[in-house]
Amino acid sequence: MAIYHLHVKVIGRKAGSSAVASAAYRSASRMRDERIDRVQDFSNKRGVVHSEIMLPEGAPEHLGDRERLWNDVEAFEVRKDAQLAREVEFAIPREMTQAQGIELARDFAQAEFVDQGMIADVNVHWDMAEDGSPKPHAHVMLTMRSVDENGFGPKVRDWNRTEMVERWRERWAEHVNERLAELDIDARIDHRSLEAQGIGLEPQSQIGAPAQRIEGEGIEAADRADMHREIARNNGARIIADPSVALDAITQQQSTFTRRDMAKFAHRHSDGIEQFNEVMGAMRGSPDLVELGQDGRGEDRFTTRNMIEAEQRLHRAAEMMAVKERHEVNDTHRDMALARAEQRGLVLSGEQADALAHVTDGRDLGIVVGYAGTGKSAMLGVAREAWEAAGFEVCGVALSGIAAENLEGGSGIASRTIASMEHGWGQGHDMLTSRDVLVIDEAGMVGTRQLERVLSHAAEAGAKVVLVGDPQQLQSIEAGAAFRSIHERHGGAEIGEVRRQREDWQRDATRDLATGRTGNAIAAYDRHGMMHAAETREQARGDLIDRWGRDRQASPDASRIILTHTNAEVRELNEAARDRMRTAGDLGEDVRVTVERGDRNFASGDRVMFLQNERGLGVKNGTLGTIEQVSSESMTVQTDDGRGISFDLKDYDRIDHGYAATIHKAQGMTVDRTHVLATPGMDAHGSYVALSRHRDGMDLHYGRDDFTSQDKLINTLSRDRAKDMATDYEQIDPAQDYAERRGITFRARVAQIMRRLMPERLRDAVDGMLDGLRQPGDAAPGADGVRRPERERTGKPVVERQIGEDPEAALRRARGRAFVRHARAVDAVFKAQDRGISATPEQVQELHEARAGFDDMRPHGSRDAEAVYKRNPGFAADVASGDADRALPARRALQLETEMRQNPDLRADRFVERFRDLRQTGDRQYAAGNYSGYKAARAEMGNMAMSLERDPQMESLLEGRKKQLGIDMDFDSGMRLGRQLALSHGLGRGRGIGL
Repeated sequence: MAIYHLHVKVIGRKAGSSAVASAAYRSASRMRDERIDRVQDFSNKRGVVHSEIMLPEGAPEHLGDRERLWNDVEAFEVRKDAQLAREVEFAIPREMTQAQGIELARDFAQAEFVDQGMIADVNVHWDMAEDGSPKPHAHVMLTMRSVDENGFGPKVRDWNRTEMVERWRERWAEHVNERLAELDIDARIDHRSLEAQGIGLEPQSQIGAPAQRIEGEGIEAADRADMHREIARNNGARIIADPSVALDAITQQQSTFTRRDMAKFAHRHSDGIEQFNEVMGAMRGSPDLVELGQDGRGEDRFTTRNMIEAEQRLHRAAEMMAVKERHEVNDTHRDMALARAEQRGLVLSGEQADALAHVTDGRDLGIVVGYAGTGKSAMLGVAREAWEAAGFEVCGVALSGIAAENLEGGSGIASRTIASMEHGWGQGHDMLTSRDVLVIDEAGMVGTRQLERVLSHAAEAGAKVVLVGDPQQLQSIEAGAAFRSIHERHGGAEIGEVRRQREDWQRDATRDLATGRTGNAIAAYDRHGMMHAAETREQARGDLIDRWGRDRQASPDASRIILTHTNAEVRELNEAARDRMRTAGDLGEDVRVTVERGDRNFASGDRVMFLQNERGLGVKNGTLGTIEQVSSESMTVQTDDGRGISFDLKDYDRIDHGYAATIHKAQGMTVDRTHVLATPGMDAHGSYVALSRHRDGMDLHYGRDDFTSQDKLINTLSRDRAKDMATDYEQIDPAQDYAERRGITFRARVAQIMRRLMPERLRDAVDGMLDGLRQPGDAAPGADGVRRPERERTGKPVVERQIGEDPEAALRRARGRAFVRHARAVDAVFKAQDRGISATPEQVQELHEARAGFDDMRPHGSRDAEAVYKRNPGFAADVASGDADRALPARRALQLETEMRQNPDLRADRFVERFRDLRQTGDRQYAAGNYSGYKAARAEMGNMAMSLERDPQMESLLEGRKKQLGIDMDFDSGMRLGRQLALSHGLGRGRGIGL
């Protein structure tokens, strides 16, 4: 699990440290310390996988020699208490490969330190913890003085500021999360302290292998591994005493979670298998834990009482506002606003007019859902005039600064960020009143807790709130899908007529993107020559800049933007676009300027982006403009909305080149043409935003090293990562349809819970009572003719019987049909995956229905069968064939899986038996000279050992069977069983066991 850690300290003589000794230790090298005439030799140190000196521009080349560099530093500093160097230590996500981790560390050091003028000594360590898990991290030693061609100059005091450390902490989190997304790794980190996140656990700030105390060398680092384990142990004790702190932490960014999510969290915040089991037991037994049912993948999902209560408060506030009518606009004011709009050339469509009528009808809650480019802001501009004419005060908010700016620019509604508004409330300023209308734009990006706070305050104040957005665009960073959930409960106005694009086929493509038919949109753009493949991403980047340059020359007055997924790619594209501008002679003389992200060249004619909200300048994070004048001290920019802004760089330096932007910054943006570079971190929500910003045209570029085919590209750009709500599973109506699309039937879930809590002897007696929970229409016949999910009072499913057929025979026949139907649905998904494409929505829906039908005939049948098919995909095809003889092995495997689920000891028996068989097979293959067969058996043994890391129940069951598994030696009590198994049998890496 990716963890956040970044620690900054000073290496100085006051603590007895030596820069040379510190550098030798971190780089595992041998260096002579000239100041004390002693050799510092740490060349036997293990785990250092990369060492490099990175020099800023203008530094003399000889400082690239590590021994020369740090001896020069020692010689330059004469004070006995001199500060010699600064060290930044940070954890690299263990989900990355060594090559990816090294690249990440280098990129971060270049952007945050070297570009600022520091010399960076970068050392990446790939240590292994006692439990066998990797502990990758980096040590970056930094010089503290300015440097030029003549060597070191004065110390740079700004590098010592506390604000710099906070910036590095935040920027490291951004670098990591961008790279994880780009690599399609489902993990994220948070730079904020746990206290700042509202989590009552101690940050695990110490990582890595033990850093030994070496007398006389000035290296006084504590044993980080012991400290890390102590923090984990203390956190584990806190969780055992109060498991709610763990559950609250898990739900910071997700409303619901799985057992795997709990196990990952417990693994991080515990020390050893015994405490891990205690932590897991505490969380599972917590009264704050709420079981919701299974999701569409068959995984049990959970939430917390706090999360449910937050969602309930949200819905109570929404319901209260939905029934009150205190903000009506009469027809006269509405008609006058429409007439003024027509005089400006704005004629609302029928859908826009309906939305206008909806938001001005007087109710305290208005909801507008509209596809990208449907003219929501234009409609809101007309509504603003009507509200103001009726005597109401109108204000707007959005999650991001640029979204607030776009709302204000498109509608004339004075807007700010939600965070700014809430901060004002906390200071007692700008409180809402019954005369206020609050418009929340891009509401789909607002998390549940934040939207609940806003709606609750508005409901109490009697203000009107209008939620505007599109649930399919970028998802909220925090937990929940509040906007989607409120819309499902209360309805609202929907605008589906796309107006942004000028050609009908492009408007159709935007509708396809909005409704999940990404492949159709890609095909349409491909037919019109707007899809461009290259052999590599680097070549695709070059092709994009070539096309962007030609487009700029052909249409100099048109607006355009380059979009991609990560900030790293944005920087590459910005530099390439700027080079093209320089070659074309469209830039003035370069001025080297130090800004927040490092040294940059700016010139008149450059496109720039503002990166921080600044009310005094009237700019937001994401505001774009063109430089008119620039010097080393100041800059004058004309923003895209026509305003001239002048500022001193010492007062405001949050600025960078603005030819390219991340997709996240583009939501709400409209330009004439977009140029998109696709990378693997994208999904359906990001691709929808990226491919719908343009009026005239869009060009999408990608490299075949990222996507081997267009089908692979479509598969990535179609991934649905929509967030859920606890009430998706909990509420019967109106969110029931959404829950059932995910495989949940609420009434069936109630029945399951009630039956599980009853004594066995009472279950049949009360099953008839449970039928009262079912309502007409619940039991519509499926495609196989089996009526589901109604049950007779015997507790058995109702099945259609043939004339004279025995009831048990009819039940067996129905079960057989459900078994075959489910297998056919699974086999269809497998075949789609084999072709490298995603299953169609129809196939997914059929799988959900088949699961429900099979589970009704045989409780947990679909879960057991899919566990069998995962191990042997051919069994799905055997059952799907309908041939009883061919399906017999699969039936036997299904029965065994069911028995093992009901009796965990059988699972342990099978693990031991399988492991022994593999060991014997490997020995036979080795004796016969079949080394490939031997390696295959050993690799599978390694995979089994690795699987215990993900299966704490199995690990616990096997603790008493070490001798059966061939574990004879004694190990440290904290070592995980999988690691012990790998060491005992010398399994090597396998597919995940590192030695």
